[in-house]
Formats: sequence, structure tokens, C-alpha cells
Amino acid sequence: MNQEKENLRNEISLITGATRGIGASIADLFGKQGSTIIGTATSKEGADEITKRLLDLNIDGFGIVLDVSKSSQISETLKKLKKDELMPSILVNNAGISLESLMMRIKDDDWNRVIQTNLSSVFYLSKGVIPSMLKNRYGKIINIGSVIGSTGALGNAHYSASKSGLIGLTKSLAREVGSRGINVNAIAPGYISTDMTKGMSDELNKSMLNEIPLKRFGKPEDIAKASLYLASSAGSYITGQTLHVNGGMHMG
Repeated sequence: MNQEKENLRNEISLITGATRGIGASIADLFGKQGSTIIGTATSKEGADEITKRLLDLNIDGFGIVLDVSKSSQISETLKKLKKDELMPSILVNNAGISLESLMMRIKDDDWNRVIQTNLSSVFYLSKGVIPSMLKNRYGKIINIGSVIGSTGALGNAHYSASKSGLIGLTKSLAREVGSRGINVNAIAPGYISTDMTKGMSDELNKSMLNEIPLKRFGKPEDIAKASLYLASSAGSYITGQTLHVNGGMHMG
């Protein structure tokens, strides 16, 4: 597969959590660049919504139902994609959840749910797509992390742990598969205006804004554009890196 292309034509992109926010923006932008899109949602309604949105945008692709916290569902989904000759050349691990709570109050079920959704899913999905990427000697894996994975955050021990683990997983996998033409990178968004952040108080929003040198909150499109950079030929010599997209909120 030719890596020196200017767009994503002939690519197949599997993007988890593609119903809204960052995932939807990545799916739409990649689709407009010519990639076939397979977007995941946790419900049939969500999957249908993805399919309709892509159709309206004249993008080749569809939505599928997948709970990424279930390794058995990941396995079955990838088996079907392989059978249909739709194994992805680009994987964007975007799906994630945040269940805020002080560490001493985190329940075992909540800890396991966050880790399984945000971190274990990346392991199982990456492990599942790598064999076809190895065969083709080409592939791009992009893991969507968080600034919190580098800074930590009050009331988010499980979320912070999952996103910190994502960075280590990204680096290790990049070392293992780089010689076979596979790039593995992470993007760590800062404060992005999505459904996940809309519920925060005005006081907290103001406090967060004061910490951002660019004096604005990010948009899902900011993360989509960074993802496109890593997925395209422009990012072909980048692997094992975490790209911080946070308006200067954290400079690591």
C-alpha cells in the first residue's frame, strides 16, 4: 500500500465512539478525505445515527454496535469485518468514559468499567487488527488519551490511570510493530467542548479557562485535524509519541 498519498483514499478506518464529539469529528473528517468509515456505538440507535450521518455527508461507511468494554464483542466484530474484507488499515481508539469520584469512594465495579472501556479495549482492538496490518506491512493506530493522563486530576483516579496506561501501551506497541510499517501514536486532548464537559459548572469552566494560554476551549475538530495528521502520509515518520492538543494547558 502506497504511504505517500495526500489523502485517505483506499483506507478503511475503524473509529470507536463515533456518534458524537471527538469520535464523530474524526469519522467525518477521515471520510471527507476518502476513507471508508466504520464507526462504533453502544446501541443500535447510535449505530443507525452514524450510518445516516455518513450517508448525508456522502461518505462511504456505516455504524456498528460495539461495547468496547466487552472483549468477546470486540473479537466477534473483528471476525465479521475480516470475513467481509473490511479489516481496518487505520484504527482510532476513541471510546471512553469518565465516572468522577474521589479515590476512596470509587467502587470496584466503576474502577473496572473505566479501565476496561478506556484501556483494555485499546489492547484488545489493537491486538485484533495488528495481524492484518503486519501482513500488509502498513497501518496506523491512534489512541485518544487525555491531558489528565499526564497531570492527574482530583476525583479522577481511575480515568487518570487509564489514560496514563494508554501512553505506556502506545510506546510499547510502537516499538514492537514499527519495523513492519505500523505507526502507533496517542493524542492527549485538553479541555474540549463536548457532551462530557458540558455538565461542568460555570465556576469550573472559568477556572479551567484561566489555565489555558490560548484562552479558549478546544473543539472536537481540533482533535480530528491532529488525528488526520497522524493518519496521513504527513505523519509517516512519527511513532510512539503523545501529541498534546490542549491550548498550552499542559506543556510536557
